[in-house]
Amino acid sequence: MFHIAIDGPGGAGKSTIAKAVAKKLDILYVDTGALYRTVGLFVKQNGVDPKDSEGVGALLPKLSIEVKYENGAQVVYLNGVNYGDAIRTPEMSMYASAVSAIPSVREFLLEAQKEIARHNSVIMDGRDIGTVILPDADVKIFLTASPECRAQRRYKELCERGQSVRYEDVLAEMNSRDNADSSREIAPTKAADDAVLLDNSDLTLEESVAAVIAIAKEKVGGEIRE
Repeated sequence: MFHIAIDGPGGAGKSTIAKAVAKKLDILYVDTGALYRTVGLFVKQNGVDPKDSEGVGALLPKLSIEVKYENGAQVVYLNGVNYGDAIRTPEMSMYASAVSAIPSVREFLLEAQKEIARHNSVIMDGRDIGTVILPDADVKIFLTASPECRAQRRYKELCERGQSVRYEDVLAEMNSRDNADSSREIAPTKAADDAVLLDNSDLTLEESVAAVIAIAKEKVGGEIRE
């Protein structure tokens, strides 16, 4: 059993790459960002400011998050409902950033993430996987790309989902979230001391996946089976 932790800023392709790597290596993919987005959605539904730590904390006892794997894909249920792409909007990105800075939210989700890893070979992506969630991960990668490149990828992804957005707005929101995520006191976005830095600004998806697998093979050797 082995664990791969991929951290990095929004739009670096963490989730897309991690899903592809998981499929190739036949291991479990855990989208931790979806968990925070789901909390953010619940906070919005209840009309609470996502930066109001007391208000958000008071909602947690009313919140049930269940992670399931359907047709090989992770699905997150909020109080029994799968909201699908409703958690993938730029607005939910900002909500996720805000609630993820609240200690009670991180504690609420921490054990759920660790429990999955205890029983499976996994690849997890997020912003503090290698530093907080899986500090003993066999493979730690900090995946990044230029802000413009990341914004273009996110813009294309949102357009493909049928959302009406402007590239300029996506870039501005991404820069805002980068600043919020890297400067917060609780679990800021940063590379673990022993993480391998991978800049995929000029890499295709296939090349990025191959690079991650090559790093994993170097770290865990014979445990990797493609």
